[in-house]
Amino acid sequence: MALRQERKRLGEILIAGGVISLTQLEEALALQKSLGLRLGEVLIKQGIATEEDILRTVQSQLGLPSIDLNRLVIPEQVLKLLPEGVVRKYTVLPVEMSNAQLLVAMSDPTDYFAIDDLRLAAGMMVKPCLAKKGDILLAIDRFYGRSGAEKAAREYAKKMGVNAVAMTSQMTTLNSEGEVVDEESTPIIKFLNTIIENAVNNRASDIHIEPVEEELRVRFRIDGVLREIMLTPISMANPVVSRVKIMADLNITERRLPQDGRISYLVGGKMIDLRVSTTPTMYGEKVVLRILDKSSVILEKEALGLVGKDLQLFQELITKQYGIVLVTGPTGSGKTTTLYTALQQLNVPEKNIVTLEDPVEFNFKGVNQMQVNPKAGLTFATGLRSILRQDPDIIMVGEMRDNETAQIAVRSALTGHLVLSTIHTNDAASSIIRLMDMEIEPFLISASILGIISQRLVRRICPQCALQYEAGPIEHKLLELPEETNIVLKKGRGCPYCNKSGYKGRIGVFEIMPITTGHRQLIDRRATADELRNYAIAQGMSTLKQGAIRLVLEGVTTVDELLRITYVNE
Repeated sequence: MALRQERKRLGEILIAGGVISLTQLEEALALQKSLGLRLGEVLIKQGIATEEDILRTVQSQLGLPSIDLNRLVIPEQVLKLLPEGVVRKYTVLPVEMSNAQLLVAMSDPTDYFAIDDLRLAAGMMVKPCLAKKGDILLAIDRFYGRSGAEKAAREYAKKMGVNAVAMTSQMTTLNSEGEVVDEESTPIIKFLNTIIENAVNNRASDIHIEPVEEELRVRFRIDGVLREIMLTPISMANPVVSRVKIMADLNITERRLPQDGRISYLVGGKMIDLRVSTTPTMYGEKVVLRILDKSSVILEKEALGLVGKDLQLFQELITKQYGIVLVTGPTGSGKTTTLYTALQQLNVPEKNIVTLEDPVEFNFKGVNQMQVNPKAGLTFATGLRSILRQDPDIIMVGEMRDNETAQIAVRSALTGHLVLSTIHTNDAASSIIRLMDMEIEPFLISASILGIISQRLVRRICPQCALQYEAGPIEHKLLELPEETNIVLKKGRGCPYCNKSGYKGRIGVFEIMPITTGHRQLIDRRATADELRNYAIAQGMSTLKQGAIRLVLEGVTTVDELLRITYVNE
């Protein structure tokens, strides 16, 4: 009985919060009967209150937490506590389970009949939290779509049996869009479509579909770290790989050799490019899909993490009239995004900018972009030769992979062109040695290179679950600070918003080495990477480790991320 007395109606809450008057409430209640809507929906429809007003007032009056469902990742075991039919009926979403209590996102936490039904369906107490109705509906489609993938997998396994084999020759029926849709393949199409859409919605950069001993494992790379999404019967492996190959226009009968291809896929009204790679493994073919979402590319220098002296050096390098600016780092460190950020600033009508990329990840208005096509004979080297006949001012080459490409890039820089490119090395100084390994003469390197930008991406601490703690002796040592210094650091506790990882999003860490007269003298006498690096540090270069330490002390990232992306003995 006491529980009932604590249950306030929405109208009472809004009147107490000064959002509506008693007269407006009475009018809305009268209108509610004819419209068949909930009170909050009537108030919004009539323009009496906004959804933000209602949520803010309910939060203050009832003391309920609000939650941002964007990019939220919810464990499968939590989703299974409430059936899809129930969550769609009441427009709610299970978010987290702890201490035998289920946290549920609701737009109207005063719907006590819904809360009672949810409690019975879940078999445990339900605690509401606040979210917008539209966000809840989108999240339901996102998360219960993943369940749809599992349902499709079970449907296929049941239909074909646990020992089912690939349906390659049977895939002959096409729909009006040219897709294979015969009766047996339909669950596979649903499965793969759902996997791709969930990966895009969760802002994953890669999808790994890999056969293990007795199962097919699906993993997403989110914020640079792989996370297991689901395990399905191994009988799904061959049909799924065959479906990917059909979408990417690959040879579905060739299973002994690696293959590469591309897929264009429409998700939520935007076109996503998928770079496909298949390779044979002990238990079957593994597929990796690299997601190239052009709408998610960040083109602001500050948003990348460039601040202070690094921002000034970056600005100075990319505004030179001629020479080579190299960006280096491992795969997935954001090199291409950094180059795109430079192009965004340099893209003016007075400049003829031509790019050669593999693949084109972002379209620039006013920039001539070419995509390499080795099968047709268009490589970086051949493309770069043709670009030089197009009267360019600025050239962007996706990557310096070989001697021929590097030689042409150097000659281009020496004949008055600004060349932007990437190279795969661990730090800025090592890039000079890499160019020498490509048999580029030291005097050409010293004359053409303007500067080298080495970078990494570190994960940001989740803002929803960040907590403070005092640094211990180990942290003091890693941060290169005296033990007697009092330092308060941050780390993520782990919450539904960050999928219990404690991190959400990433930011760049940079090491920028402009080539000075002293560097040129060292390069001309073939100095080692250590000599070049030590000289650059003596001239004031901030290393990757120093950049990461700054972010740790600012509470942006953690000591674990510092260790992950830098050398401890730097």
